[in-house]
Amino acid sequence: MEYDQRVPCIEGTTDMSCDKCHICANSKTSLKNTNLYKGYYSSPVDCPKTDLPNLTNDSWTKQFFSSNSNSISNSINGSSALTLRRICILLLVASLFSSAAGCGPGRGIGGPRRKRKLTPLVFKQHVPNMSEQTLGASGVSEGAIQRESAKFKKLEFNNNRDIIFKDEEGTGADHVMTRRCKEKLNTLAISVMNQWPGVRLRVTESWDEEYLHDANSLHYEGRAVDITTSDRDRSKYGMLARLAVEAGFDWVYYETRAHIHCSVKSDSYHSPHDSGCFTKDSTVLTETGERKAMTDLSIGDRVLSINEQGQAIYSEIILFLDRNLQESQEFVQLTTESGAVLTVTPGHLVMIWNREKSLNEYVFADRVQEDDQVFVHDSTGAIRPQRVVELRAVLKNGFVAPLTKEGTIVVNSVAASCYAIINSQSLAHWTYAPMRLWSTIKSLMPHSKEGKDSTAQLQNGVHWYGKALYGVKNYVVPKSWRH
Repeated sequence: MEYDQRVPCIEGTTDMSCDKCHICANSKTSLKNTNLYKGYYSSPVDCPKTDLPNLTNDSWTKQFFSSNSNSISNSINGSSALTLRRICILLLVASLFSSAAGCGPGRGIGGPRRKRKLTPLVFKQHVPNMSEQTLGASGVSEGAIQRESAKFKKLEFNNNRDIIFKDEEGTGADHVMTRRCKEKLNTLAISVMNQWPGVRLRVTESWDEEYLHDANSLHYEGRAVDITTSDRDRSKYGMLARLAVEAGFDWVYYETRAHIHCSVKSDSYHSPHDSGCFTKDSTVLTETGERKAMTDLSIGDRVLSINEQGQAIYSEIILFLDRNLQESQEFVQLTTESGAVLTVTPGHLVMIWNREKSLNEYVFADRVQEDDQVFVHDSTGAIRPQRVVELRAVLKNGFVAPLTKEGTIVVNSVAASCYAIINSQSLAHWTYAPMRLWSTIKSLMPHSKEGKDSTAQLQNGVHWYGKALYGVKNYVVPKSWRH
C-alpha cells in the first residue's frame, strides 16, 4: 500500500491501521478530493470515512468556520496594526530628514532663495514716499550740533577705508556722523563693492558745521549724508539710491543728478510708545463746563466724549492707561480748517469721516492725511467733520492717556479714541470690559461716594491691566491689525 504522508497518531501508536483517533495517514477517503483538504495539506492524506466527520454536514461546517474566523480576524487586525506602525515610522523618518535638511545653510530642501531683482530709483524719487522729517521716515530734527556742545561727543568718526570722504573743508567734518548713520553707511559700502567690483562709495557731505544747508537740515546733526560712486558715473546713481534703501537708511532721495541724499533717525530714537497718549498740556471739557489739562484730571471726572451714534455725551474716566510727565516722545500733530489742533502718539486711534462709505471709522494717527476729515466739537455744541489742513511731527515731553467708559474722548475739541496699537475700536473696547465692570462695582460701594480717586496723580507708566494686554497682543492679534 502507498503512503503519501505520515501524520503522528494521537494515541502514540505506530500502527498504520489505528482506529482510536481520527488522524490516520494510511486510509483512503474522499477528504483528499475536497478543497478544505487541499488548502491545509501540501500532499494527499488518506483517512477512513467512518472516523472522520462528515464535511457535508452543515452544522459541523459552520462550527469549523466559526472557530477559524476569529483567528483569521485576529490575524488581519494584527497585520493592520503592523502596517500602521510601519507608516508611522516612515513618516517620522521623513520628518527627521526634512528637519535635518532644513538646518543646514540656505533654505533646506527648497534650495536657496532666488535673488530679488533691485529696481533703481528715478530722478527726484524718494523712499519712503513721505517728507523726510516725518515719523515714518527719519523723524523730526532735534537741533543743530556744534563742536563745543555735549552732543558732539556722542557723534562718531568714520574712517572706513572702503569709503572715499571728500572732506573739502579739511576739518574732517565729512567723517563725523551719528552711530546709526555710520552703521548704514558701512553696510552700503559693502553693497557698492559687490555691485560694481573696483568701485567704492564716495561721501561728499556729512555733518555740516557751517550751516550751508536749509534750516533744520539733518546734516547739522550728523544724521544725513550725500553720496556718489567713486567713478562718478551718473548712470549708476539710480541703483546706488536703491542700494542705500536696502542698506537700511530711513530716507533716501535722488535729489540731484550729482548725488544721492540719505538720512537716518536719531540715535536717541525709540519705537513709538506702546500705548496711545495725548500731550500732557492737551485739554478736555468736563461736565461742569471747566476745561482741564490732562495733568489735572482724576478718576471719576466726567469729560466730553462721543457715543456710537456720533453724539456728544459726557463719560466718566475709570482709569489711566498710561501717564508719564517727564519722558520725551514723538507725536503727530494735525490741524483742522477751524484751527483745532490734536497732538497724539502715532499709534493712537483717531475718528475720521469716510466720505466714500458715508460713515465714521478709526485709523492710526500717523495714517491720517491732509484733506481727511476729523470730527470737531464746534462752538454750537455739535460735533461735525472738518478737513485736516496740516500734518507734522513734533517732539514733546510728557503724555497722558485717560480711559472713559465710552472708550472715546474729545481732546482740544477733536474727537479721538481712548485706545491705540490695535486698529479696531470695538475689539479694544471689548478687552477693557472687565475694568468697566469693576468700576461699576466700586461705584456701588459706600466708601466710593466720599470723593474722586486722586491716585492717578501718583501713577507713572502703563496701567497693570494694559501691560497684561500688551504682553499677549502679539500672540492673539494678527500682525495686520497692529500698529
